[in-house]
Amino acid sequence: MTEALENTARKNPEKTAFDFLGKTYSWHEMSQAVDRFAAGLQAQGIGKSDKVGLLLPNCPLYPIAYYGILKTGATVVNYNPLYSTRELAHQIQDSETQIMVSLDLRILCDKIVPLMEEMALKQLIIGKFTDFLPFPKNILFSLFKKNDVAKIQYSEMIKSLDEYMDKGDTPTPVTINPEEDVAVLQYTGGTTGTPKGAMLTHANIHTNAVQAYSNFPDPEGHEIMLAVLPFFHVFAMTASLNMAILAGMEIVTLPRFDLDDVLKIIRRKKPHYMPAVPAIFNAINNHPRIADYDLSSLRFCISGGAPLPVEVKRQFEERTGCIVVEGYGLSETSPVVSVNPPFGENVAGSIGLPLPQTIVEIIDPEDKSTPLPIGQRGELCVRGPQVMKGYYNKPEETADVLRRVDEGMMRLYTGDIAIMDERGYIYIVDRIKDMIITNGYNVYPRNIEEAIYQHESVEECIVAGLPDAQRGEIVKAWIKLKNEKTLTAKGLREFLDDKISKMEMPREIEFREQPLPKTMIGKLSRKDIVTQELERFRAPRA
Repeated sequence: MTEALENTARKNPEKTAFDFLGKTYSWHEMSQAVDRFAAGLQAQGIGKSDKVGLLLPNCPLYPIAYYGILKTGATVVNYNPLYSTRELAHQIQDSETQIMVSLDLRILCDKIVPLMEEMALKQLIIGKFTDFLPFPKNILFSLFKKNDVAKIQYSEMIKSLDEYMDKGDTPTPVTINPEEDVAVLQYTGGTTGTPKGAMLTHANIHTNAVQAYSNFPDPEGHEIMLAVLPFFHVFAMTASLNMAILAGMEIVTLPRFDLDDVLKIIRRKKPHYMPAVPAIFNAINNHPRIADYDLSSLRFCISGGAPLPVEVKRQFEERTGCIVVEGYGLSETSPVVSVNPPFGENVAGSIGLPLPQTIVEIIDPEDKSTPLPIGQRGELCVRGPQVMKGYYNKPEETADVLRRVDEGMMRLYTGDIAIMDERGYIYIVDRIKDMIITNGYNVYPRNIEEAIYQHESVEECIVAGLPDAQRGEIVKAWIKLKNEKTLTAKGLREFLDDKISKMEMPREIEFREQPLPKTMIGKLSRKDIVTQELERFRAPRA
């Protein structure tokens, strides 16, 4: 990917590469900043096998540091800025991160600075947030948001970004073995739920950017990518950052997702591409003043991170005229495995066709080896150049999900239940761990959610299984209705009567006035809502 950045900068040195809240950077400026950051790291002795963490919101420092780290041969370790101190400490220790890059915002520094002496971190590099803001936003932020800025005591352990950027203009070239050298440690719960660092090689991340972009047409003039998802998430890292840099698109972003801000940016910048999670498309569909915004510039939207309800896709395409292609991936696959083609048959409810050079198999989940016939449910398994090297320092967990098969390729067991039709289109039924077993029958939450979303009053929905003394588990649905809409549990069950089986019918239905819980990237969180429920009812259900 560093060569991709250099190629783009060489072809389009003066074109706008990055727009952050109105402050723009050319490709030449971005490339120069990457070189200076890499030279600063090398002056501190950072190179191959070293780990450098990024604790950053979306901002210009993210791509500068990300590509600078890759140029030194070191490994990027992505951190969620909303992690608790405990979660940060675990990942720092597990990944053996030596240097952390962050901003002088209290929300970040109040968590990471106290860890400097406790953990094995050698240095913390701090950039000034206002340096990345345009005038007069930089002045206004200093005046009206000064309580959000951390008071930093710089030392040998805590260095300013400016000091790193002044070490030289050109880094020493480093020889990279693309197939073996790890570019990114991407932390994931994987199929077991415990945080693990997926080792993504330089070949993994570059190949996946090429694979993903192969679905889209060649650029028509100056194209713009709207990055509404956080770069630390693997979906945004590939679809919003690396793919855009490979294609020479201008990247427009903001530090956090705010629906009104996003709609204003679309109206002002007129972007052509927008990767997002289904909850964002759903929020745009239900914005009370959506008619006030012109969204017609959007040509291709990529949905990932969670299943895209058919009704949400239909409404968004009708409102915008945009093609929404649903894809599928995991941290372990850099992440994209399959995507619906933007041209040709775009099948609603499907995660599309495998990317080039990608083999998708539906394997018997019992024996873990027998490929199943077309149309039968089984575990989705993946082989291809985007499949990770393994989990960092976790050989047993790696052996659980990676097994060598024909031609020496590693087969990744995803933990997802899927079927494939005769054309090769893939349909996710559910996660193995999310499957509900009630009275001995297998029930898949996604099928029930799809049916509930067909009701015109429903805005958000999560379905999950809860413990039950008699049935093992029961089906419960949590629902947020659209503004000014009404619905009762009885009315919903009558609506669902001819759409799902009696075994799938929710025994409990809870309507909530507030939005349902979501993850950092905005996808509905089944895990969080079940945790909330179990905390309310700790005793076994009768």
